[in-house]
Amino acid sequence: MATIKKKQSRYGQYGGFSPYGNVTALIFALATNSTGAVVDSDTTAPVASGDVIDLGELPEGMRLDDAQILIKTGMTATVKGSLGFKYTDGINSTAVPEDAAYFINAGDIATAGRLRANTGKLVTLPKPARLILTTSTAANDKASDIQVIVSGELTGPR
Repeated sequence: MATIKKKQSRYGQYGGFSPYGNVTALIFALATNSTGAVVDSDTTAPVASGDVIDLGELPEGMRLDDAQILIKTGMTATVKGSLGFKYTDGINSTAVPEDAAYFINAGDIATAGRLRANTGKLVTLPKPARLILTTSTAANDKASDIQVIVSGELTGPR
């Protein structure tokens, strides 16, 4: 089982001295090429069942309100994905434990459409974390186009 790390791009962040608050939506793009490998990542190997795709950073102090996976072109038939987070420093937190399926557990990422978070938890990250998508059921061997949106409030470091 490999961990595939996607190269980072900067994301916009709204906030500061605005009367509108610190609510934000972070967007993470995930595309695979014709062989099934993650575009703009640290590997050219196709995504295999059980791989963890590191989509990017969730900042310290972010309250995780919601997530969506928008699937324009799905992965290979029967590929499932779980969306969650793990801490950047590799050390779990007892207050807010890492959860590889925090938002979505075994969602169908092979079929075009929209998946919404299906958990009832609401947490604030005590330290920076990585948004991860863990695949299961089958390997990917085709091009796909997926966007992940995580919504929440940036409450700042504790």
